[in-house]
Amino acid sequence: MVERGFGTRKNSPPKRFRSWHHPAPGMTAAQMAEVLRRHFANCARLLLVLVAFGLAQPEAAHAQADSEAGPLPGGTLLLRMQHGYRVATRLDTEVAIRANGLVARTRLKQVFVNDGPDWVEGEYAFPLPEGAAVDRLKMQIGERVIEGEIREREAARKEYESAKRDGRRASLVRQRRANLFTSSVANIAPGETIVIEIEYLETIRYDEGSFSLRVPTTLTPRYIAGDPVPDRQGSGWSPDTTRVPDASLVTPPVVERAADHRLKLDARIDAGMPLELIASRYHPIRVEDDGDAYRVRLAEGDMPMDHDLELLWRPVKAAAPRALIFSEMLAAEPHLLVMLVPPDAADARAEAPARELVFVVDTSGSMHGVSIEQARRALKLALNGLRSGDLFNVIQFNSIASALYPASVPASPDRIAAAQRYVDELAADGGTEMRPALELALTGRPSETHLKQVVFITDGSVGNEAELFGFIEARLADARLFTVGIGSAPNGWFMSKAAEAGRGTHVTISALHEVEEKIGRLFRKLEKPELTDIRVEWPDSVEADAYPAVVPDLYAGEPVTLRVRLRRAPRPGDQLRISGTGPGGYWGAELPLAIASDAPGVAALWARARIGMLTDAERRGADPEATRAAIVDTALAYRLVSLHTSLVAVDRTPARSAKARLHREQVPNPLPHGQSMRSIFGFPATGTPAPRMRMAGSLAILLATLLLLRQVWNGGGRLHAAPDRA
Repeated sequence: MVERGFGTRKNSPPKRFRSWHHPAPGMTAAQMAEVLRRHFANCARLLLVLVAFGLAQPEAAHAQADSEAGPLPGGTLLLRMQHGYRVATRLDTEVAIRANGLVARTRLKQVFVNDGPDWVEGEYAFPLPEGAAVDRLKMQIGERVIEGEIREREAARKEYESAKRDGRRASLVRQRRANLFTSSVANIAPGETIVIEIEYLETIRYDEGSFSLRVPTTLTPRYIAGDPVPDRQGSGWSPDTTRVPDASLVTPPVVERAADHRLKLDARIDAGMPLELIASRYHPIRVEDDGDAYRVRLAEGDMPMDHDLELLWRPVKAAAPRALIFSEMLAAEPHLLVMLVPPDAADARAEAPARELVFVVDTSGSMHGVSIEQARRALKLALNGLRSGDLFNVIQFNSIASALYPASVPASPDRIAAAQRYVDELAADGGTEMRPALELALTGRPSETHLKQVVFITDGSVGNEAELFGFIEARLADARLFTVGIGSAPNGWFMSKAAEAGRGTHVTISALHEVEEKIGRLFRKLEKPELTDIRVEWPDSVEADAYPAVVPDLYAGEPVTLRVRLRRAPRPGDQLRISGTGPGGYWGAELPLAIASDAPGVAALWARARIGMLTDAERRGADPEATRAAIVDTALAYRLVSLHTSLVAVDRTPARSAKARLHREQVPNPLPHGQSMRSIFGFPATGTPAPRMRMAGSLAILLATLLLLRQVWNGGGRLHAAPDRA
């Protein structure tokens, strides 16, 4: 009655609201006042509880409010089932890497252990490198091993669901993003262990004389932009939204720590040349000489899966490559992986032009802790690298974007000092609305005297990546965009693709001790591209499908890397010619196309590059049906997981009886090292305004009730009937 009468009051109070002030029959005004005082006190207590709930709820939203019953005891994972909480399916991971030349094959072994009393279906979302070509799946139950088959996405899903209903064990691997996959395992018996092996191929990165390989281990929770839509596809902590239609599929539950999520490493590196260094940036390792290769393991045996693993190796300078070519024959067609390093022309470098440098820094909740400290240090070093003729500005963004100056200003000592003080005050809070920041950075007429360069510092934890790539391409004009990945588990796909769309390059900073090195490397690239206007010319005798079709500008220490399929084998003497404009003018080089020894995996890497090109073409407006058909054809021919194909493995023997109920649970991901659960989920970092609205609504109700209490108390208990003037 109280809420309804108060809620319906508009310009003039209706009789129902006024009659509420009349004392009840048989009660004095003083008795009525005491009753109301008690009633309001109870209401106030209830509202305080609601407000507390509103403050605490966003933190729990990270796991659908389902995966924790409070603090995790000793890192144990708990899931809320129909009859309360219980220990979740545990997960351990083993990574075996075989690196040969420019190609690495990685086997990811996921061990699912059901510690509970029920039959379960487990689902686990896991990151992979952004260029990974996933091509193999095995499911092991005891001594039995079931090989996975590639299927169109819907056919694979139906086969998996049918096996699940029939009580047969099954596994399904699907792609959600270029660097985000899910593994589902159906019908794990109580106390049972099921091993899922996934294999993928990737190209080893080469930069400034060193090879490197990064193994992602967990996910930074993505910011989800847009308004919620009523239906949801998955069980993630976020609903699907107007701007991220699959948000519920890319927001797996997260726990602050997970003692059961451990990773073991066994890497074998065969660089094909003598090495002077093998190192791990973030984890202690043991390196053994294994004859013609090197064996790398973790010094402590295993590691928590809360920080990406990065290995790097550097050849002795005399053996540093200038050109490498690897090939694989498939279906009578040669597939090539070509790397050509332009010469270091530092001595012939022309004077670098004046620049307009716009620094954009992410200050959202996911950057809290170590990440924002890394970002502040990186930004201050970048400001110190400004030259007297440069222009600059600093933009920060979270739920909103704001600039230090209305427009870029000359890099005078006073302004740089003011910017340093501004950077010192940066704090992580709120959501990750990137587009307004990009609008600020890329707005304005291009300068005829300054080369515009945008340095974008972020962890990339967003769900609307494709929208942002398209925006960058549409608004870039003559500017260049460089990305700096921050944190222990940044979104590598966003970093590389945003830099590609921005015709720049990218670096990743995951520890404070490497900030100076990585920023120094970036500024060497910002000075001037080593090679522009690059042309790739194939001999007349061959027809080549090469990716990228248009080679971007190259920066200091970066190679030209091509993935190629030839329609026919080259003739003896055929050569590939690459040319461009360097600091000293024209530059060109030729490579003989003689087919070298077989390098398994090169064909799959070409197919992965083609699928990426087709996906980009669809984003830019190509016919969706034709693009989908081309992706499916390529993925099926090369046995690759894509957005439209999946790997499925099914045991033919039923294990669970129809009477035994199957519970579904999603295995949480550990929060990346150095991040705070409250900073990410205690603010509107989920991309939907629900937490903020819930808090604001609760506070508004409390304020309105207190105002009403004040009005009643100001009446001094005078609750006699007022004259009815209606």
